[in-house]
Amino acid sequence: MRIYAVADLHGQPERLALIRKTVERVEPDVVVVAGDITNFRGAASVVGRINELPVPVLGIRGNSDRPVVDRWLAAFSNVRCLDRVEVSVNGVRFVGAGGTVPVPFRSRIRLRERAVLDRLSHLLTPASVLVAHPPPWGTLDEVFGSRHAGSKGIARLVDRCQPAIMICGHIHERAGIARRARTLVVNCNVAGGGAGALIDYAPGARPEAHLL
Repeated sequence: MRIYAVADLHGQPERLALIRKTVERVEPDVVVVAGDITNFRGAASVVGRINELPVPVLGIRGNSDRPVVDRWLAAFSNVRCLDRVEVSVNGVRFVGAGGTVPVPFRSRIRLRERAVLDRLSHLLTPASVLVAHPPPWGTLDEVFGSRHAGSKGIARLVDRCQPAIMICGHIHERAGIARRARTLVVNCNVAGGGAGALIDYAPGARPEAHLL
């Protein structure tokens, strides 16, 4: 299977156009959008344009997406909301954690995040593809050159379940590909000037990825 992964569109028309052109060029089997689809507004228009892509699309919310984005992801025929569910495409199992953000103190948000991630751990297998907006703490998450800004909850989930692939964005400065034990972590954000990432994967085989 060929997965085209992107994140951090922030509703910008030029990024949506770039994604459309890239889909036509690389001919993926599925597009995965790992959050920050909008910049707090325009959800219907932006998701509508994503829905027009000629391949199936799976998406989750990021920190700049209001909850209404989930409703629009569920409203269109060619887009699936991946939040806290498992979706299978051509035999590959995708599991999503929508809207998860790192919080450096105890709060209701942090407790909700923990409950969501605990639920996801029951869906993940070593062959799964995990999709979340923030990267795991310590992997492709550096800001200002050295400060880690990923999610410790996502890190614990990845380390415990070791899915085959973890797709993320959020940290614009750290688009890239890295190994975290047996998990291939792909920060596919397009906000840093790239066009996302292309991942080739068949369950049971080692996934391969490169930035576009």
